[in-house]
Amino acid sequence: TLWYKVDMLTLLKRPTGFMPLVISLLLLALILADVARAGGVRASDEGTAAHLFQILMPVQLAIIAFFAVRWLPRSPSPAKAVIALQIGAALAVFALVFALRL
Repeated sequence: TLWYKVDMLTLLKRPTGFMPLVISLLLLALILADVARAGGVRASDEGTAAHLFQILMPVQLAIIAFFAVRWLPRSPSPAKAVIALQIGAALAVFALVFALRL
């Protein structure tokens, strides 16, 4: 294990650093593609995008929590910056879902 201080880019290269960002980008693209396909009309049944959202958001939050537990004690400043990016990306997904009333 690494017990020396690392910078933000090094933390972003770690799976727990970049995976929440990848999940958020995937969900944003999936939601936008679903809206483009359906034309913004709400379906009577939840589709694949809704199910993936419901599965991946808790997974993303668990990864962020694991990242925080592992890296905040070791490298507080860079870890806080990465966590801010991760949370900002997750909030962007929630904002899109809220704005589109999905």
